[in-house]
Amino acid sequence: MSIVKINAITVQADSGDELARRFAARAGAVDGQDGFEGFELLQPTDDRHTWLVVTRWRDEEAFQAWVSSSSFAHGHRSAAERAGQAPPAHVGVSSEVWSFVPAGGSSGTITS
Repeated sequence: MSIVKINAITVQADSGDELARRFAARAGAVDGQDGFEGFELLQPTDDRHTWLVVTRWRDEEAFQAWVSSSSFAHGHRSAAERAGQAPPAHVGVSSEVWSFVPAGGSSGTITS
């Protein structure tokens, strides 16, 4: 059964666009990882400053294998760091990872 991992990242009020830009810069980096099933970056549409990074995995083992891989470490370094430069300032104020398994739903596909 698939599992869903959600990284809830709280950013300063003026940092959301930068967060989105950084995710766009590494789009597709996890696509080839064994057990990876999908990714979405969700932007709040209200006064919240918490963005959600939603990933779906075949199972917990696949997720943990990615987290402990060199691909994870590489993907979480900025382009500047990969070029040997100093890292940019963090845009996240805090984050926490939530874990879920599907417990119901419909057979339709949710699209944006």
